[in-house]
Amino acid sequence: MVKLTVDLVEGAMQYTNPLKDRELDLRGYKVPAIENLGSTLDQFDCIDFTDNEIRKLDNFPLLKRLKALIVTSNKVIRIGEDIVSSLPNLETLILTDNNIAELKDLDPLVPLSKLTFLSLVRCPVTLKMNYRLYVIGRLPQLRFLDFKRITLAERKQARSFVKHLAPVTKTDTISDINNSKSAGVKTFVPGAPVGKKTTDENTDNVALSKPLEKTSSSEQPLPREFPQATLHPGVKRVIMSGGNSQDLNAIQDAIKRAKTMDEVERLHHMLSSGQYAGFAAHWHKQQQSQQQQ
Repeated sequence: MVKLTVDLVEGAMQYTNPLKDRELDLRGYKVPAIENLGSTLDQFDCIDFTDNEIRKLDNFPLLKRLKALIVTSNKVIRIGEDIVSSLPNLETLILTDNNIAELKDLDPLVPLSKLTFLSLVRCPVTLKMNYRLYVIGRLPQLRFLDFKRITLAERKQARSFVKHLAPVTKTDTISDINNSKSAGVKTFVPGAPVGKKTTDENTDNVALSKPLEKTSSSEQPLPREFPQATLHPGVKRVIMSGGNSQDLNAIQDAIKRAKTMDEVERLHHMLSSGQYAGFAAHWHKQQQSQQQQ
């Protein structure tokens, strides 16, 4: 089993993905745990851990820049309670095809006030009664859950549902994080001089100390998983045909309008594999045909 060493992290494929974000590709290495990400020096907007053996989502250094984390097809059963102190600006979390089984195992995500897109497709927890109501109620900042836009009706139901639940109790709340900083607890900051105290250079974490607010009704583009790049030696590399910005916008619109989970997964597979060239023309033709009918 491969360890996630500094050499592996520094030698992994790095590129600008279709969303114009800097992405680090750590797909297919079969690593069992997250470690040594401090060597990234917080230079990436997205990190892709697809197809590894990760069991717990923790051990991150402070990565203020990181907005998207893709952990598809792993063995994640737990999420570290201190994830908010390491990834305060996380917006997209893809946990498709993992082993999270209990609703309470999702509670560490509650303090992530910027998290708007979450996927738990093919996780055992999705089979729990009132799964969507629980997640939407606990995470009111979400806009999309399992590639499906959260409706106002669902939000209203979820608010009523969580009123009957005990509040989330955490050993590492936002106030605990702020207190630990004032108490002089050492936090590893990528790129900071060794042996010297570090201080926050901006107020990125100020919003985390505020109560979760209701999101606005304005729609945001649907986050996506990104194309494959370099894989572990011996793993077949996917050659991508890709497409232009119109194709990207069209497939995004198609995902938002999809009526079944099978259709969502089919479109999502096209996007993640890069095989969507010419999709815009096909989609517009299909829309015109439906309007004529």
